[in-house]
Amino acid sequence: MRIDVYLSFNGQCAEAFAFYQSVLGGELMTFPFSAAPDMPVDPALKDWVMHATLNTGEGIIQGADCPPEYGPANPSGFCVSIQPHTVEETQRIWDGLTKDAKAVNMPLAPTFWSPMFGMFIDKYGQPWMINTVADEAFVAANTPK
Repeated sequence: MRIDVYLSFNGQCAEAFAFYQSVLGGELMTFPFSAAPDMPVDPALKDWVMHATLNTGEGIIQGADCPPEYGPANPSGFCVSIQPHTVEETQRIWDGLTKDAKAVNMPLAPTFWSPMFGMFIDKYGQPWMINTVADEAFVAANTPK
């Protein structure tokens, strides 16, 4: 079973996904509300995104702009979790995604479980965790006994 994250926005989905693609790469597909056949759309929301998918090859991020009648645009209690394979890739992604971040909850730093880990809330209000994949030797050498 595959599980993916789906993010909600309040009119910034197209901008956010273009930003994510600029940092993470991958193939981006967006579908605006105005392109939905036989669906009445509030003119104020016609350019909002009904569905977006960013496929990085190893995973996808999906999202949409959330019309007010469907609930809050930014629910809480989750993080987008990303696991780069190298410290250099982790640093590059961190530097890109934290540009104009609303908050850095945990600065990027080594931990006992990962060569680099950090948490932040991006400029669109989405929470992220970034965690460099650790090999078995790293885990064995750094796990508290």
